[in-house]
Amino acid sequence: MVVEIYVIIVYDVGEERVNRIHKFLKAYLTWTQNSVFEGKITKATLAQIKTGIKSIIKKEVDSIKIFKIKGEQWMNIEIMGVEKNKFQNII
Repeated sequence: MVVEIYVIIVYDVGEERVNRIHKFLKAYLTWTQNSVFEGKITKATLAQIKTGIKSIIKKEVDSIKIFKIKGEQWMNIEIMGVEKNKFQNII
């Protein structure tokens, strides 16, 4: 049985790396807001993402936060203002 976790990845990286990190994360997760990606992935995929991020960022100046949530039922998202990129479940 493959266990999936829900992750939210938030990044603040140097301007010269923004496009690379955005393109990289877009291959795995859904872009939901400027510098924010989220979605369900396996632990193995999360390990791949972390390896890829490490190869792009400069750890002395860049910041990446990975929030791991056991399940979507534990989330309560409140949006104020405009929703940048409406997250849609694809069946």
